[in-house]
Amino acid sequence: MKNELVDALPMLRAFARSLSGNRDRADDLVQETVMRALANKDKFQEGTNLHAWLVTILRNQYYSEGRKRRREVEDAEGTHAARLSDIGAQHGHLELDDFLRAMQLLPDEQREALVLIGASGFSYEEAAEICEVKVGTVKSRVSRARARLEEVMSGGVPLPPAETARRSAEEIEQAMALRTG
Repeated sequence: MKNELVDALPMLRAFARSLSGNRDRADDLVQETVMRALANKDKFQEGTNLHAWLVTILRNQYYSEGRKRRREVEDAEGTHAARLSDIGAQHGHLELDDFLRAMQLLPDEQREALVLIGASGFSYEEAAEICEVKVGTVKSRVSRARARLEEVMSGGVPLPPAETARRSAEEIEQAMALRTG
């Protein structure tokens, strides 16, 4: 079989070149074909046409590579990859940290009202009942809290130390557990 395989190489090169139109790609196809033929020589039936079997392997390899290449995008300069990267997630994480730190600048009543309405999803009426105040008071606290957060987040007020973000996150988690529990 090895001698017949060597004898078939010029025919395989010509066929691969006619398919691909590229000498280097044709050589790669022939090499892959020979490797597959040797790896699967037990599947070749003696007495059948070796050239036809090799051409079938080469043809299947060519079309498999073609299907694969259609799904790939050449991106030598990295323009497509740059669009796929998730650089914004880091920035978003920093903004969340700043927001949690800014929450600690709010008076307790405002922070509590904002967390109950914003994070826990309670209605104003439910939040008023929890805080044991009137609905208008909750609305006022939430409005003032939002205005203060806007001022802090726009850079009008310096943020407290980073460890305060943890405290805000824990308060929000507790409030959310209150809602689900």
